[in-house]
Amino acid sequence: MNKSLLFLTLGVLLAGGNAHAAERVDLLVRDATVIDVIDGQRHPHQAIAVRGDRIVAIVADRAAKRYEATQTLDAKGKYAIPGLWDMHVHFGGGEALIEENKNLLPLYVAHGITAVRDAAGDLSPSVFEWRAATASNALLGPTIFTSGPKLEGYKSIWPGDLEIGSVKELNEALDKLQAWKVDFVKITDNTLSTELFLDAVKEAKRRGLKTSAHVPFALTIDEVSAAGLSSIEHIDYAFKAGSPKERELGAAVARGELSSRDAWTQLNASFDEATAKAAYARLAQRGTAVTPTLNGSQVTSYLDQDDHKHDDYLKYIGPGLQATYSWRVERAAKDAAAAIARRHERFEKNAAILPLLQQAGVTLLAGTDAGFLNSYNYPGIGLHQEMALFVRYGLTPLQTLQAATINGARFLGHDDRYGSLAVGKAADLVLLTADPLSDINATRKIDTVVLKGQVHDRADLDAMLADVAKRVAAQQAAAKAKP
Repeated sequence: MNKSLLFLTLGVLLAGGNAHAAERVDLLVRDATVIDVIDGQRHPHQAIAVRGDRIVAIVADRAAKRYEATQTLDAKGKYAIPGLWDMHVHFGGGEALIEENKNLLPLYVAHGITAVRDAAGDLSPSVFEWRAATASNALLGPTIFTSGPKLEGYKSIWPGDLEIGSVKELNEALDKLQAWKVDFVKITDNTLSTELFLDAVKEAKRRGLKTSAHVPFALTIDEVSAAGLSSIEHIDYAFKAGSPKERELGAAVARGELSSRDAWTQLNASFDEATAKAAYARLAQRGTAVTPTLNGSQVTSYLDQDDHKHDDYLKYIGPGLQATYSWRVERAAKDAAAAIARRHERFEKNAAILPLLQQAGVTLLAGTDAGFLNSYNYPGIGLHQEMALFVRYGLTPLQTLQAATINGARFLGHDDRYGSLAVGKAADLVLLTADPLSDINATRKIDTVVLKGQVHDRADLDAMLADVAKRVAAQQAAAKAKP
């Protein structure tokens, strides 16, 4: 063969080789069963290619040779789900507890939670810093979406809120929140007037802001939904919409003629499933979501059966945060047998409406209410306990997974980037050793967490937990050493 022909042949071969050169990626997850949380399908033997913090391909594993990866994970026999979202958490307890709150961030990651929605506390400046730092990978933690300080009336019981007493002050408060680039607005009902509550919902909506709230007893669920409320926090507020006497009893409470406890007794006695279904259908039609937060309620409702004082998980919770649990614990300890029975009944009746909300098409958001003040409702493991309760009270594992993934992303308007495993979306995923569509408790069987494209294997996750426990032990020792 002459030299010209040899060079021509080599050139053709090289050109052909380059045309089929493997595509460079940073991470290749091989042979996983990918769970589609939108349609509930299992897709076995899939390869997930990641570049930077985005998924660039999901292909049959036999086509994985198209990619040359810096790091490859063998996911044979494992199930890939999107990173979980806890849609109701709190950071707070005062500036003295900043570090104890910061310790909670790795707990979320170690439990497969890649995003949290902070529903207000008294550490907003720190939370804003953590939001930026986790987004840039300068701090290990989930993606944070936050309301900043909540809106309240004068002299409310909640620390760190923005207190308002007029439309002018409402607008000034919303101006501040928008300047801080909050992800939604939280409104509560301790001392805020019903008029200003509705004004806040309407004005926030006019400004394009999502709202979440505790609903004043004097207002019906229909009224706040019609005003544009985006999410109702805590299922007990949604329960009252099932009573034909909701408006009447709310007015009696507002006039001081009836206690909220006695009002709930009458709401329970008059609860009507047909009324509830119609009310929940209207919530669904308007797009008002509900965050049930069953876990926190279950813990406090049944403190008589489990006081949680010896929970192993307490080794991850700083002494200052544990101290904030006491007000609920001490209040529950004062309850006589009749009051304890009412606690149990109220929780069970509230939880029982969960499938009614789902059947009506209401968007359910899985959130724990974990954080300061909320006794033994733990950041991290609490979301898995919440999901187990969702299934116990009537949801399927798929519906529960949706509540803890895609529903949260859609609610906040970020489902273009988060909430499911698809090309172009964030490389936030969890590899499980069991099938969560068969048993929701499989979400606890975490092999690997990929957060923003960064791989955290089981050894790394265990190291995160050990590091938090070490920090907490040091904080406990320092607290005991104080005179």
